[in-house]
Amino acid sequence: MQEAASITHDHGFHGLELAPFTIFGDFSAGAISHGIALAKRAFAETGLEFAGLHWLLAKPEGLHITTSDKTLRRKSWNHLRRLVDATAELGGGNLILGSPKQRCSESGQSREQAMSILSDELASIAPYAAERQSVILLEALSSDQTDVVNLLAEAQDIVDYVGNPGVGGMLDFHNCTDETSSYEVLVEKHIHLIRHVHLNDADGNHPTPGDHLYLPAFAKLHELKYDRWVSLEIFTTPEDPAIVLRETMEYLKDIESLIKNRS
Repeated sequence: MQEAASITHDHGFHGLELAPFTIFGDFSAGAISHGIALAKRAFAETGLEFAGLHWLLAKPEGLHITTSDKTLRRKSWNHLRRLVDATAELGGGNLILGSPKQRCSESGQSREQAMSILSDELASIAPYAAERQSVILLEALSSDQTDVVNLLAEAQDIVDYVGNPGVGGMLDFHNCTDETSSYEVLVEKHIHLIRHVHLNDADGNHPTPGDHLYLPAFAKLHELKYDRWVSLEIFTTPEDPAIVLRETMEYLKDIESLIKNRS
């Protein structure tokens, strides 16, 4: 944890987003407390801010938040509630709810039934998240990963249904493949939904300096005064994390410079 925070800080980043299974061990109370202490120490020593949690349900195995099995469903949402508590202990922040396998419809269950369960469970936990100064951000994912919430508009419908600041939405460039509109149009249409941005390329790797595919989207975010986190999320384990961080920062500085020159 300390090494990750140090190298992230040294490359000019302001915060660090964490995957719970990397710091909370077996998710026992003691393991979570230990992970929180390690994270707090790393943030204090580097000056980084806590940017939130993602990959919320990857571990422990077997969780499912839209299942018709009420016992398993309650276990899964109780796990999420513990992560809300952990987020609060780290100062509050975002919990990115992707978890495609843990929210997809099951055999004998329709997509609509799974969506309804997800909506109701989010409505139930939202006040608690808000009370703990945290927000669960529903991530739209491509249909090759899950059949539940594939479009930003679907995420918006659920957020509107919940109607509580403890639940919101976010944008992940890599997971927008089901959308028919451009990134720029999606940002403009859903700016009030977007409370976090995940940056990655079409293959789930870090962006390459000089690639301006997302420039119109970032220009629109700037125009609409988006002032929340943009965090790098990749789906590979790099041989040299320093190269990934350096090139990502070069990419972001290039995008920033181009936007300024447009003004």
